[in-house]
Amino acid sequence: MCRAILPLATTAAMLVAQYFIWVYAPEEMTMGLVQKIFYIHLPLAWWALVCFAGVFAGSIMVLVRNNHPAWDAFAAACAEVGVLLCGLALVTGSLWARSAWNTWWTWDPRLSTALVMWFVYAGYLILRGSGLGGASSTRICAVLGIIAFLDVPLVFFSARMWRSIHPAVFASQSGGLEPEMLVTVFVSLAAWGLLTLTLVLARWRIVRYQALMDEITLLGH
Repeated sequence: MCRAILPLATTAAMLVAQYFIWVYAPEEMTMGLVQKIFYIHLPLAWWALVCFAGVFAGSIMVLVRNNHPAWDAFAAACAEVGVLLCGLALVTGSLWARSAWNTWWTWDPRLSTALVMWFVYAGYLILRGSGLGGASSTRICAVLGIIAFLDVPLVFFSARMWRSIHPAVFASQSGGLEPEMLVTVFVSLAAWGLLTLTLVLARWRIVRYQALMDEITLLGH
């Protein structure tokens, strides 16, 4: 029963977010309807960063708790969801860029660091799925999960550190959003946050069960 509440709340929140995006938020004068991709792109990017922070925290706990399988599974779940969200953020960002900048891609600091981040965490997942097994592999993945996080603050602050055409929505100066747009941003962030939490928890359980089944299979042999 409790496990069903979160998915139901997530579904309701996503439906509410769609209303705010397509009905409540006004249409931007310059870009028109295409600008509404922003309300999807921003939450995808932000929650991807949060997931990668989860990989960082889980990886630290793996080393502190001597390869604790639950924390290893948590890091894996966060990485999987983070790579998915980051990939979708790159795709939606490209769709938005085509209308805003008349190009699908530009080697802007934020875009470049985000792409590097996606490749690093995709490599982390490939390493996890390589089938090496054993405590040493778990520790190697944990170390990589910690090192990979170095790119996360770089992505977040890149638009402020270097000249960038990518907008910094919540910068020190006003981002120029109408009140209705700002409300829609927070509603979308909340809805995608619930979806992210739902996916991470689901994958965390599955990864832990898979590890348990693998252990039982090895004991059976």
